[in-house]
Amino acid sequence: MAFEGLSEKLQNITRKLKGKARITESDLKEVLREVKLALLEADVNYKVVKDFVKVIEEKAIGQDVLKSLTPGQQIIKIVKDEMVSLLGGVESKINFTPNPPTIIMMVGLQGSGKTTTSGKLANLLRKQGKKPLLVACDIYRPAAIKQLQVVGAQLNIPVYANENIKDVSMIAKQAYSQAISKLNDVIILDTAGRLHIDEELMNELKTLKANIKPHEILLVVDAMTGQDAVNVAESFNESLGIDGVILTKLDGDTRGGAALSVKKVTGRPIKFAATGEKLNDIEIFHPDRMTSRILGMGDVLSIIEQAEQTFDEEEAAKLEQKLRKQTFDLDDYLSQLKQIKKMGSFSSILKMIPGMNQLKDVKVDDKEFVKIEAIICSMTKEERREPKLLNASRRKRIAAGSGTTVQDINKFMNSFEMTQKMMRKVKNEKGLNNIMKNLNMKDLKKFR
Repeated sequence: MAFEGLSEKLQNITRKLKGKARITESDLKEVLREVKLALLEADVNYKVVKDFVKVIEEKAIGQDVLKSLTPGQQIIKIVKDEMVSLLGGVESKINFTPNPPTIIMMVGLQGSGKTTTSGKLANLLRKQGKKPLLVACDIYRPAAIKQLQVVGAQLNIPVYANENIKDVSMIAKQAYSQAISKLNDVIILDTAGRLHIDEELMNELKTLKANIKPHEILLVVDAMTGQDAVNVAESFNESLGIDGVILTKLDGDTRGGAALSVKKVTGRPIKFAATGEKLNDIEIFHPDRMTSRILGMGDVLSIIEQAEQTFDEEEAAKLEQKLRKQTFDLDDYLSQLKQIKKMGSFSSILKMIPGMNQLKDVKVDDKEFVKIEAIICSMTKEERREPKLLNASRRKRIAAGSGTTVQDINKFMNSFEMTQKMMRKVKNEKGLNNIMKNLNMKDLKKFR
């Protein structure tokens, strides 16, 4: 997972600080040394680390932390604030033109995931009410056009391509005309990449930029390449001029050095982060929320937003009725399980809950939920509605059909019965109606 090593080290440091009633100057130096080592081990740029630690030291001494009654909390706050600043300070949005279509030019090296990320971005913008058009401007890499067409088909997003033309500026201009006629308000240009930065690549991108005048140039970089990603961002920014960065494979980068260095080195913000292989695994990059995750303070706002996007209101209303009537069965359980899975892995959701990172004995194996799904799907409709029918012979049959054991089924059914009891308790205490009325997602967003 992203920042795993850095997160663990920094959380250990903050835990030590929380237990300190007073901190001496030598204590502060030791803390800063540990922070410095943690950042360097996470592959953060050396100059960035040096400046980061220097600012924390100046602010800690400047605020008279050494004489404070709660110095630990103050230093933690300073570390948090400076890390938010290091990651960009505030969320950086796409600058949409008031006269659509907005042209977004995607650039990057080959293998950074640019084509797939173009589709992910189009999908995200569509959820925000936009009508995107993907444009195949990579005329060199074999099957690049086909790849973008496949991604577009999976998302049901239109793709413009013209394999008979070898002038990418002309292709982009034709796509612009189509966007106007089809009322597409966003154009995403998937440009060609190279295995390394070269003059030919940059010249082509500069020509396309001059002819098309994109409103946004977004650089796609592979977070797992660490400092190489920062060097690539710096080179592209100097040669072409970029407006922002999209980090891909952030879920696989356990160190996080690229994310913590790119803004400081290039002066350009991280706008989006791709966090998985699925076409909806992309999110707006929030420096404050990412910092909270790194320091183990959770990210409740992101959980709420994911839930709002994932859960179907009509399904929620049906569930409420079933809970009222105490008819919550295994089909309902499976439905809720599938909706939660759309939010991402259970382990990643758990890490966004404040304090859960500190509970080392709490482990969530996503494979267990796959097993539960297989068990329920191996039951008959009648068994799902009436779990009491599950005698020994039925459980044997379900175990054989789901590739599990009778013990697995017994364990799951005990858990499900506890869930039903909890649902009944909720209904009997103050009424489910009041709970549903008071549970307002917009109100929850006020709490950080």
